Amino acid sequence: MAALHLTTENFRKEVLEYEGTAMVDFWASWCGPCQMVGPIIEEIAEERTDVKICKVNVDEQPDIAGKYNVMSIPTIIVFKKGEPVTVSVGAKPKAELLALLS
Repeated sequence: MAALHLTTENFRKEVLEYEGTAMVDFWASWCGPCQMVGPIIEEIAEERTDVKICKVNVDEQPDIAGKYNVMSIPTIIVFKKGEPVTVSVGAKPKAELLALLS
């Protein structure tokens, strides 16, 4: 399944009210490191059906990015039962991104 694109309209339902684990990639189209991480996020979305994989475009959704103090991108935040539990800033290889989920 492809990564779910989040907006202020669906963030609460898809992440905050979700009872499982959600990985949220905060990114922007102009960000080089984000472009490197993007395909990895999509791979994880295809492979891990037990985790909800999401993306937030910080240019289009500044309110969500601001709420979670996203100052640098890419920032990956892992939520469990609607609560942020892990934050990773910067481009990371797939193995490190998967490790955030364990």
